[in-house]
Amino acid sequence: MQSVSELINGFSRLKVLIIGDLMIDSYTWGRVSRISPEAPVPVVNVIRRESRLGGAGNVVLNIASLGATAVICSVIGDDAPGRELQKIILDSNLSTEGLIVEPGRMTTVKERIIAGSQQVVRVDSETESSISSSSQKALLAHIKDSISDVDVIIFEDYDKGVLSAELIQSVISMAKENNIPTVVDPKRKNFFAYKGATLFKPNLHELRDGLGLMPMDFDVDHLAETVRKFKVSQEFTGVFVTLSERGVYIDFENDQQLIPAHIRQISDVSGAGDTVISIAACVLALGGSTEQIASLANLGGGLVCESLGVVPINLALLSKEADQL
Repeated sequence: MQSVSELINGFSRLKVLIIGDLMIDSYTWGRVSRISPEAPVPVVNVIRRESRLGGAGNVVLNIASLGATAVICSVIGDDAPGRELQKIILDSNLSTEGLIVEPGRMTTVKERIIAGSQQVVRVDSETESSISSSSQKALLAHIKDSISDVDVIIFEDYDKGVLSAELIQSVISMAKENNIPTVVDPKRKNFFAYKGATLFKPNLHELRDGLGLMPMDFDVDHLAETVRKFKVSQEFTGVFVTLSERGVYIDFENDQQLIPAHIRQISDVSGAGDTVISIAACVLALGGSTEQIASLANLGGGLVCESLGVVPINLALLSKEADQL
């Protein structure tokens, strides 16, 4: 079995295909010194603004930060945010080749207004409508052209219309034909559309919501049985559930592991799931063990929670802390 350091060093050999909903994470930082005379809300005096890749884009950045080659496949609008998104990608030294531009479609923007270290409000500009049939055909054609050259595929689903059941199953079939593992970060709409995927990674809330379970006290035995039944019914090789402050649980092949969370100074949990799935996909692609998939991904997810805002993993920091696993 490869050591953790060998796995991390191996990330640079990987080519990862990311399919899903691409968006802009926009940040406006300012300070608050008074309440508006127009309404009982704070007045934020802007200090600076920044736009970053969000949604599936944050997975792309995490994959690149891990040293692997990221291949983007998504659909965006022909609007100003769409053009800004393409510029951000190019400025990040990434390729826009896999981007399909759909006329009349709105590009998703999530704008966060932050005063000091406190998020005041978030404003979302988005559509949840499915992409057009021509966009789906173009996306599938690009995936088909790219698939033989990649080591793992990540579905990054935010319910914004890029992924459909038809597209998902077409890609999973192509992946199986090429012996390429598929890793899924799901949302509710397509929760049962990923039958036959290699690794399915919901958080606990998404698992309960997707399966229609009532909220309940955390119980490891109950969780294990729920995950086992779901894994079998959906023909997954594994299910990997993030449990927030309780860590992660994985049932992969015939191995089950509960990995406790690392004690951290939490600043922001935004984007932690993107880091988790990025690391899990890379370790899986390199043939890492069940425990290595879960423990490294769990470590990385904790590390990014120490930063404010959505940020990709720092490989040097991951390597340093992984030596202590």
